[in-house]
Parts: sequence; structure tokens; C-alpha cells
Amino acid sequence: MTSLRPYLLRALIDWIVDNDHTPHIVIDCAAPGVAAPPEQTQDGKLTLNISAAAVRNFSLDDERVSMDCRFQGRAMRISAPVGAVVGVYAKETGMGMAFEADHGARPSDPASSKPARARKSKQRPTLRLVK
Repeated sequence: MTSLRPYLLRALIDWIVDNDHTPHIVIDCAAPGVAAPPEQTQDGKLTLNISAAAVRNFSLDDERVSMDCRFQGRAMRISAPVGAVVGVYAKETGMGMAFEADHGARPSDPASSKPARARKSKQRPTLRLVK
């Protein structure tokens, strides 16, 4: 089953840019497959301004998000699985969406192979304001 996260990310980033705001994403650097400078993280998360003025070669596909950016004058390629993106928001308003980290681990429980609608979740959905 394809994750909806890349489509939500694209839609939110487009919405932020269309409203003349600055899009930022938050990456969970503890996720496997993240290539980011550890000295730039705060509490294991990396917040990046992904506006066209701040990064080059921004790419968001169904599997990965990547871009070229600068940290303290040093050029660097940032790359992460889409599941490591835990938030996207507009800098000016703080409006956006937070996601649970999805590190690609799948439970070994056979019941997990049922469609998502058939599973009963004991967790309640939550919304958080990301600033």
C-alpha cells in the first residue's frame, strides 16, 4: 500500500508557497537512511527552510526528499526517506501538519496484513501545532 505522506507533503508545501509564506520541514534524524549533518540537529530533529531561495535541487518523490543546502557556508546534500519527515509548516504563521515518524518497520503480527480499515486502533488521532 502506498503511503499518502508524499502527497500530503507536496500539497502542504504548494499551499504554503501559494500563500507567499516560507515552507519549512522537520526531519527525524534518528530514522535510518537520513543523510544530514548531526551538528545541525536539535533534539534529534533537523528543521530546514526549503524555499527556492534557500535550497537548490529540491526533490520530493514517493520514497525520498532531498536537496542541496548550505550550513555555515559549507555546501551539503540532505537526503531522507519521506517517512522521516515529521512536520511541514509555514514559518510566518506556524500553520502546517505534524506526522508520526515512520521508520519503515513493519510489525510481524499477521493481523497487520489486514487493510487499514479492518484494524481497530487503540490510539486516538492527535493534532499538534509545529512552530
